[in-house]
Amino acid sequence: QLQASGGGLVQPGGSLRLSCAASGFTLDHYAIAWFRQAPGKEREWVSCVNSNDGSTYYLGSVEDRFTISRDNAKNSVYLQMNRLKPEDTAVYFCAAVSTVVVGGGCPPRDAVYTNWGQGTLVTVSS
Repeated sequence: QLQASGGGLVQPGGSLRLSCAASGFTLDHYAIAWFRQAPGKEREWVSCVNSNDGSTYYLGSVEDRFTISRDNAKNSVYLQMNRLKPEDTAVYFCAAVSTVVVGGGCPPRDAVYTNWGQGTLVTVSS
């Protein structure tokens, strides 16, 4: 089970840190991704960190503002979001897929991921 938290209301230019905590399994051998879904839009891949070497990947529109990180000791993954924009408003989900399935990869396709958190709402508005 994954539990996402840390969402909230923030002004444009502000920051939030999302957390994704796992229970019932350890994240060491999983690639972890963040997705988001804005109102009326399809779910969108945002970022991912792989298991093998900790490589990180980002959607182009966030790569200079967001940072994904993992702390295996805390069985958690984080998404630090800086310089937030109104277009970042969405429900953010964390998702995991075993390296048995993806190896060292970090696929941007939601259908690949087998474990999902419940989502946390991020609203960027003045």
